[in-house]
Amino acid sequence: MSDQMSRRSFMGAAATGAVALAGITLAGCSSTSASSEKSSEKEKAVKPVILVTSFGTSYNDSRHITIGAIEDAIREKYWQDYDIRRAFTAQIIIDKLKKRDGITIDNMTEALDRCVKDGVKEIVVQPTHLMGGLEYTDVKDELDKYADKFDKISLGDPLLTSDDDYKKVAAAIKENMASFDDGKTALCLMGHGTEADSNADYAKMQEVFKNEGLTQFFVGTVEAEPTCEDVIAAASAAGYKKAVLAPFMVVAGDHANNDMADETDPDSWAAKFVAAGFEVTCLLQGLGQNVAVDDIYVSHVDDAIAKL
Repeated sequence: MSDQMSRRSFMGAAATGAVALAGITLAGCSSTSASSEKSSEKEKAVKPVILVTSFGTSYNDSRHITIGAIEDAIREKYWQDYDIRRAFTAQIIIDKLKKRDGITIDNMTEALDRCVKDGVKEIVVQPTHLMGGLEYTDVKDELDKYADKFDKISLGDPLLTSDDDYKKVAAAIKENMASFDDGKTALCLMGHGTEADSNADYAKMQEVFKNEGLTQFFVGTVEAEPTCEDVIAAASAAGYKKAVLAPFMVVAGDHANNDMADETDPDSWAAKFVAAGFEVTCLLQGLGQNVAVDDIYVSHVDDAIAKL
């Protein structure tokens, strides 16, 4: 499966995004007028760009069905009018993919420079970040450097922005985990965590679950608070003896496979839950695999385009 394709389908002609450029010079035209004509036609042919920026992952299978699914959801709606492009922000992942698999992916600077070189005049940058933390700020700061390079620029919101976003994400996760929701199982979500103020968004997500009556859901993080121990304590206090662990991340990558699901690592969530007496099931699915979550990103692209 192509790295740009996942669950969504659309017309093959659309997938290519190809635009034929006129390359014939009429007899009798001067070289100057011919050059101007070709330049004018080229400018008309250049589509505006939606640049989907993600942290990235070296897990190829997961990348196809998470980041790729979000990109395809955006492409499905906007392929006729926009060129959908990809950028990763984690250079270490970009370098690993290049060395290991021969896959070339632009970092954000390279992607923006490519747009400038291609003559793009209008650009929308849509991050796949969950919240407006440090990485989202880095994307914004990088885009600000190109303010004079494009006629129109717009930056889309991260997944969790409005109160409605939180409610939609809660509903999407509830639906996706319905087969495990037997009234006897704690449904535990492992986020990344951050030192930024946006770490409070995890507590807000927990509060939304509570307010929506979804008290079987528990939210924690790998690198901040709430900790795994906090989640275990809360689930135990609620009387649960079984737990399903799932990543609260776009991609089920390194953190999900190792920090969450590796029972051989005593520091993993799975090992800690087992040690606490839980019967544990790990669900290795990123949020990008959830169509309802993908649609939230599309709605943020809608909003970003409306601001142009």
